[in-house]
Amino acid sequence: MRGEYKTPGGKLVGVDVIVDKGGKPVSSTIDGDFFILGDDDAARALLKDLGAALVAQKPLAPIFRSYPSVRLVGADDVAISTAYRRALRTEKYGSESEKCRSICANVGVDDGSDILTSNNDAFHQLNEKRWRSLRPLVVHDVERDPAQQMVTDEQWARQVAAGKRPATLRFWSWSGPAVVVGRFQSIGQEVNVKAAKQAGFAVVRRSSGGGAMFIEPGKTITYSLYAPKGFIEGVPVGESFHLCDQWLLGALQSLGIPAFFSGTNDIACAQGKIGGAAQRLFSPVGGGPGALLHHVTLAYDIDGEKMGRILKTSPEKLRDKSVKSAVKRVAPIRRQTDMTFEVFSAYLEEYAKLSYN
Repeated sequence: MRGEYKTPGGKLVGVDVIVDKGGKPVSSTIDGDFFILGDDDAARALLKDLGAALVAQKPLAPIFRSYPSVRLVGADDVAISTAYRRALRTEKYGSESEKCRSICANVGVDDGSDILTSNNDAFHQLNEKRWRSLRPLVVHDVERDPAQQMVTDEQWARQVAAGKRPATLRFWSWSGPAVVVGRFQSIGQEVNVKAAKQAGFAVVRRSSGGGAMFIEPGKTITYSLYAPKGFIEGVPVGESFHLCDQWLLGALQSLGIPAFFSGTNDIACAQGKIGGAAQRLFSPVGGGPGALLHHVTLAYDIDGEKMGRILKTSPEKLRDKSVKSAVKRVAPIRRQTDMTFEVFSAYLEEYAKLSYN
């Protein structure tokens, strides 16, 4: 049995519940496009303990407090409990859930709302200082298949965490199409695996949270920032996403594309979403500084029909949106510039190189 809940302005939580023949819950698992920042083992243990607490009918707030090394972003105990009750059909998608929406929207949900406006002078001054101190190496990487991309992404982050690689901004080159699901998502709930296979799409999982990415070579731009954890020290979670992508906003705006930050981790314009970001923190290794992995996917162009066949989009996920399909939410860059994919990609890389070096 499954239930879902989308925090307004936040992320989707899904809860799958196994029941015995009498209908009594035996176990539950939690998935979704939320983020969990912090210790890797503790993040997995947190979700496991939350699932057990749901079945045991215990409050979830104490579970969160017992894991001080991790932070759930985009959802909270109310969201998880609501999804669980919906799975058991004890709460309907309707008036009762709207009450929970009000609670989630106003009390205690860590949705990254501790964000300084990107028009704030203090925001720009702080970020400029941090970037000029970081001075990342900008790399146009060799072409890799989707599975290799996932391995490389985590490998480079761990090398920075161990002090064996300098801060690096890597632009990816894809050898084939892919659907990349977030670390805490359910593949079966997010992807029509049969349709993906028939269309030649690999289905892979990345090491960070967030939602599914629809990747086609020549239509998608992806980059990763691998930085020592000190780069975001003292920066609130929401603002850390914007700090990492400040240069991108400048690049888009310099081309006349009126881009802005939307919510915690999206880049958008008036026509819709341009791209999205995800993050993960890696603990220090062998005396190294630890690392932040921050990666972004931008839609230069998109095959909406194909995306609609391959990706599954929960109606709950779009409940607080002004549109009713994932395809209509996306505003590809191609609609906003005369640049070809190759020229646009090269411009972004050159802009990044010149911005802080």
